[in-house]
Amino acid sequence: MYMGIDLGTSEVKVLLIDAQQRTVASAHAPLAISRPMPQWSEQDPADWWLATKTAIDTVVREHPLAMAALRGIGLSGQMHGTVLLDASGRVLRPAILWNDTRAGAECAELERRAPDLRHITGNLAMPGFSAPKLLWVARHEPELFARIATVLLPKDYLRYLLTGELISDMSDASGTLWLDVARRDWSDAMLEACGLRRAHMPRLVEGTAPGGMLRAALARDWGIAAPVVVAGGAGDNAASAVGMGVVAAGDSFISLGTSGVFFAASDAYRPNPAQGLHTFCHALPGQWHQMGVMLSAASCLRWVTALTHAADEAALLDEVEKAGPALRATAPLFLPYLSGERTPHNDALASGVWLGLRHDTDRASLGYSVLEGVAFGLRDSYLALRDAGGDVRTAALVGGGSRSRYWARLLASALDVPLTLNSGGQVGAALGAARLAMLAADPGLDVARVCVAPAVLEAIPPEPEWRAALLPRHERFRDLYRKVRPLF
Repeated sequence: MYMGIDLGTSEVKVLLIDAQQRTVASAHAPLAISRPMPQWSEQDPADWWLATKTAIDTVVREHPLAMAALRGIGLSGQMHGTVLLDASGRVLRPAILWNDTRAGAECAELERRAPDLRHITGNLAMPGFSAPKLLWVARHEPELFARIATVLLPKDYLRYLLTGELISDMSDASGTLWLDVARRDWSDAMLEACGLRRAHMPRLVEGTAPGGMLRAALARDWGIAAPVVVAGGAGDNAASAVGMGVVAAGDSFISLGTSGVFFAASDAYRPNPAQGLHTFCHALPGQWHQMGVMLSAASCLRWVTALTHAADEAALLDEVEKAGPALRATAPLFLPYLSGERTPHNDALASGVWLGLRHDTDRASLGYSVLEGVAFGLRDSYLALRDAGGDVRTAALVGGGSRSRYWARLLASALDVPLTLNSGGQVGAALGAARLAMLAADPGLDVARVCVAPAVLEAIPPEPEWRAALLPRHERFRDLYRKVRPLF
């Protein structure tokens, strides 16, 4: 048996699979976000551990015999968060999360201190990354900063409690701005720019490698008979890719969740920081990936549903679809930057904009414009991937937004890329973590045989009529951002 633990922003998911990758059990426990100040987003790491134990206890209670046969645990987690420990291993402050944008000024400071940042890390300095957050702590909480002994990423704090080991993997570490992504090692220059040393960092392993052993006391509590290896694991998107079988060059997926992600696997290091493209190590040795990220995707649909008092998201989507193709000519343009934006703008101050509101603008028009705006944001990511040499032939569509066939057709046409809807997409990260556990527990397994793609349920091709209407609107969408950016 193999377990995947996925530490998300809104919940912890646990998935237990057998050697044939059949689902044996799953459980989840919710998490809450604290926003004590504008632009802040924090969580208490103790809540992560409580939620993890709650979910695992559910599996233990309902499937004790399966848990007794557990051989490996894989970890997946939200990236970029900062868990600061003192010399005794105690948490010094709430974790600053990936969607916290307070460190905008520190990004400029980091670029000044480390002029080779983009060359070393393959990425721009963005407020969501770990390194600017540490500069913010050093500036605003200097006494606390002086007490930092170790900096961990969210999933690796769970590993610390599970194993007692201070370890991270290459994919998650890529999102810190402390990793030399081409060399797959910590960068002394980037650490020094933040007042840190290698001694502050966890040991690095590949995602498929052992990253500690489960504590004996926890194994006894959970009724596990034999030693359990904990895999290096992965950041959430790399783990989702492993779960989706997106492991070879040319494989890709699009996630329409709270945020939006366009992920493409690569067999080489091909950065494009100028357009805000993320270039990270993959969870597999010798592999990298390119990733365009927009901070608000399906969350925009939730927002406009509440704003327009639609019954629910499904009702609004139905209303949009019934309004017909005229919306592609008459609907307002929408910039979906409700939380700032990463790819391609790296603009923490960007905000949502509607252009073209009239007396006859109705709820369906507003709903359509939001769906289209998110699709255009993902097209921007696709263009950045293509400019970096990414080869995307087709992409699997996952996440909550993938449940809408209308949105899928709109997205395929805006991208001019065929999309697929696959089985099992909703447990991608937890499944990917469990697969990494399999590979760590049995190094003789073939990666290609373990990391297979789920069955394709439906193919969504681009539609020429939609594409002809959408591409000119996308050019206006890009021009709109350029025109209003000075006003943010």
